Amino acid sequence: MPVPDSAPHRRALADRLEVAGALRSPEWRAAVEAVPRELFLNPGVFLPVDGGHWRPVTALGTDGEEWVRLAYSDQSLATQLDGHLTADQTAEPVTGVPTSSSTTPVTVVGMIEDLELNRGQTVLEIGTGTGYSTALMCHRLGEDNVTTIEVDPQVAARADAALEEAGFSTWTVTGDGLLGHPHRAPYDRVIATCAVRRIPYTWVRQTKPGGIILATVGSWPYGTGLAKVTVNADGTAEGRIIGRSSFMQARSQAAAPLAGDLSARTAYADTERSAKVSPRLLEEWMPAFLTQLAAPGAQFVRAVDSTGSLLLYLFDAERESFAAFTAGSSGWTVRQGGPVALWDMIEQTLTAWRDAGHPDIDTVRVHISNRTHTYWIGDEPLMKWELQVA
Repeated sequence: MPVPDSAPHRRALADRLEVAGALRSPEWRAAVEAVPRELFLNPGVFLPVDGGHWRPVTALGTDGEEWVRLAYSDQSLATQLDGHLTADQTAEPVTGVPTSSSTTPVTVVGMIEDLELNRGQTVLEIGTGTGYSTALMCHRLGEDNVTTIEVDPQVAARADAALEEAGFSTWTVTGDGLLGHPHRAPYDRVIATCAVRRIPYTWVRQTKPGGIILATVGSWPYGTGLAKVTVNADGTAEGRIIGRSSFMQARSQAAAPLAGDLSARTAYADTERSAKVSPRLLEEWMPAFLTQLAAPGAQFVRAVDSTGSLLLYLFDAERESFAAFTAGSSGWTVRQGGPVALWDMIEQTLTAWRDAGHPDIDTVRVHISNRTHTYWIGDEPLMKWELQVA
């Protein structure tokens, strides 16, 4: 079906992004108004429906005006499920896990603004996705100054085709973004559109002194933060978490859901005591972020027992450690087992955070070297976390 002119929709999107505070400069407004987002959603998207299913919507099978309205809606649109399925491959609602998406425009444009890009600078984008953010940067910087890398060959091919159709013959690379792309380094800027457990030092090595790296750090589906760091002449990088951010995990770092009998995983406890802090705090964004600093590798699991009572767990599979929580009339009881007392470390961090007045995520500072990643809040010793790279 013919697609109507999307220029009015692009202008309306730019207006909304300005009102939201994401779009802050005329140069990026020009990019938003110029790049047709609908080109980057082919062959279609999946929309969530009841029962945990996804309804396929394709460009060819949808009224043109409806397709354009969808393309410029303020929502994230799943473009691939389970690492292979696209909307043109099924006609009925399906189940699956999104593995590629078109991120909300407010997030995309807000991050690009935060990157402080200027005409003539070079940028490395980790995670091409649909290619829409790549196109925006090509419009502003020139296509030869943008290098983008995507791990999924099918996703990369679709993005490359969309970029060509939009008029941008940029450097699209298929490969592991965690390794960067040293062949065109060094870059003035590095931006990641996936979440990483920590900023890879390879990105620091590939960024010019004074250059900026912007990436979402953390491994949980929530409780992650947008780190903005500046590379120093000595090969370190330093900055802070500038806000909350949520992206799909880099594929090689995505944690598989814990399977098997949870009671077997928690059969042998070394200690049992009352929890001084409610584990339900971990359902909140900032405590979840701090937990990932205090106990890297830990996974938070919710379950119910045969009576319908809520059970909460923390597992560190690599270190064979766990904390299991049960609710009682007087509070929560925690059983811990394994070589690492997970809850002891986390509880200490959450107590220090509470005593400091519940500072938000944008108070977190970060320093990166080739050996350690250090995070801290203020001068409180209990709110400093040094994570070893190896």
